[in-house]
Amino acid sequence: MGRLFWKIFLGFWLALVVAAVGAGTAVWVQRLERAREAPPPDLAVGPPHRIAIDMAAATLRYGGVDALRQWMNDWQGRRPVPVFAVDGDGRDLLAREVPAGALAQAREVVARGSDGQGVRLVAAPGGESFLLFVPRGFAPRPQRPAPPPPIAPWEVIVIGIATSLAFSALLAWYLARPIRNLRWAFDAAAAGRLETRVSPLMGRRRDEIADLGRDFDRMAQQLQNLVSAQRRLLHDVSHELRSPLARLQAAIGLARQQPAKLDTSLERIEREAMRLDSMVGEVLALARLESGTASRMKERVDLAYIAASIAEDARFEAEALARAVRFNASGDAPVIGNADLLHRAVENIVRNAVKFTREGTTVDVRVHTTRTSAILTVTDHGPGIAAGELQKVFDPFYRGEAGSGTAGFGLGLAIAQRAVDAHGGAIRASNVPGGGLEVEVDLPLAHG
Repeated sequence: MGRLFWKIFLGFWLALVVAAVGAGTAVWVQRLERAREAPPPDLAVGPPHRIAIDMAAATLRYGGVDALRQWMNDWQGRRPVPVFAVDGDGRDLLAREVPAGALAQAREVVARGSDGQGVRLVAAPGGESFLLFVPRGFAPRPQRPAPPPPIAPWEVIVIGIATSLAFSALLAWYLARPIRNLRWAFDAAAAGRLETRVSPLMGRRRDEIADLGRDFDRMAQQLQNLVSAQRRLLHDVSHELRSPLARLQAAIGLARQQPAKLDTSLERIEREAMRLDSMVGEVLALARLESGTASRMKERVDLAYIAASIAEDARFEAEALARAVRFNASGDAPVIGNADLLHRAVENIVRNAVKFTREGTTVDVRVHTTRTSAILTVTDHGPGIAAGELQKVFDPFYRGEAGSGTAGFGLGLAIAQRAVDAHGGAIRASNVPGGGLEVEVDLPLAHG
């Protein structure tokens, strides 16, 4: 058991003990207060005794001493509640022996003016006063001895302590167990086992600790995706660098073997160096976007203006390749973002379309807005992509069958996707009926 278990266990157990002690103290104080307010111990003040005294008082007040004597004889024969009627000299009306303690306490009650505690001082019609009371020890029916308690007080205390210990231990275990699972999961993630998940260990819990476990699973999944992407990127970069490096080595070897063709070899070396520089720049841009270290400067930019300027520049390149670029916008499309990143993303999409569209066809660049989005659509009329590989088009270095003979590294659409994701947007690719690829970019519209 960890330290948290013992903290929770002791905390709950001590709280239960303090609550039990407090409740016991309150009951004890209440009993003391009741004991202080209790009637004199030698007088019987129960409901039957009060009724008998009230009847005797009424008989004496309205019938006189003889009527009271007769009533007492009849009452004593029928009811075992001996009502004493004591005169000022301390003699009972029926000449019975009067309990001294009960008589003294009855007089004390009358002296305090507390006739309601089973004692009445009543004047007869002849002017003589009698003190009416019932001594304790007599009941309307024989009293049975109280049965012994079913369990001893010390056993009650032991049972209470054992119950509180069991309840506190169960509650502490219930709270500490998922935290131990989380600690195990964090240790596993720190050791590199990013496939570790906590939610299956949480069972049916629906509390904040279970939410924390699900947050850990999302974090571990994200880290696993990032690490996998970095490893895949490293592998792809290593693979892509082999070809230009091999051509560089071939050009250097040719220059050594044929000094007369040195200028041609140097031109080849320069082209491959520029190709390597371009590839490294693309890889760095992709790495910055994936790591989140790209520029985060946000400003209000017009997506329609960016797309129009890029389409105008791409039109000259397309005409040299016997292709065309057509732009259409329904108005301004303001978004909040980084102008450079958005420019690079749109440029990569448009240039990719110009590269793959067939000769004599037109690349359509359209921008329109909805109530919440600014949407850019770029459509070419090239060979398209197999339906099963549409999601791979945004993977780094993916070129497909149609791109095997074209220039480029397969990083343009990957960079575009990361840039769009960084702006809270979405990018999709789909085939066009009749041939071609359509790329759609959906960005949140800037209001106000």
